[in-house]
Amino acid sequence: MVKRKNASNPDGETNWNYETKVVEIEAIITHIESGELELEAVFDQFANAVEYLRQCENFLQQRQQQVDLLIETLSDE
Repeated sequence: MVKRKNASNPDGETNWNYETKVVEIEAIITHIESGELELEAVFDQFANAVEYLRQCENFLQQRQQQVDLLIETLSDE
């Protein structure tokens, strides 16, 4: 399978992966909840998590549009 750039990946990462981002978000949450970070690092990590969530949401929205288009195409036949 060829990985390609798409609008859900604004940073142009060619190896962007939904499941990987979810794991990264979970790791960030665990790290924040550990209480080991200084306040500034908490805000930085939180900002990263929010960005990853935005990317995941865009990815899911695009895939939903693709599914809707496929269903529409099937309905037209």
